Amino acid sequence: MSKLSKEELANIATLARLGLSEDELNRLGGQVGSILEFVEQLQKIDASGVKQTSQVTGLVDVWREDEVVRCELSREELLKNAPATEKGYIKVKRVLQ
Repeated sequence: MSKLSKEELANIATLARLGLSEDELNRLGGQVGSILEFVEQLQKIDASGVKQTSQVTGLVDVWREDEVVRCELSREELLKNAPATEKGYIKVKRVLQ
C-alpha cells in the first residue's frame, strides 16, 4: 500500500486544492511513497507496554490568581499613549459599516 499511483496522487492534490504539474507529480510520487513506507514501519511496532504520555518534558502549567490592581495613571496620562483621541476616548477606525 506504500505506493500511490499517479492518478491517486493527482486526486489527493485536487482534494487539497494543489495545482501540481506533471513534473511535480512524478517527483512527489517517490517522496510520498517513502513517507508511506516509513509509516507502515511505525505501524508494525508493538507499543502495547509503553505508557502513554501527552508530553515528555515534565513541564507543568503555572497558574496564579487574578488580582485587580488599581492603575495609578490618570485618564489623561493613559490617553497620551493613544495614537488618536476624541472627547476623552481612544479614537479607532470604524470596524462596522
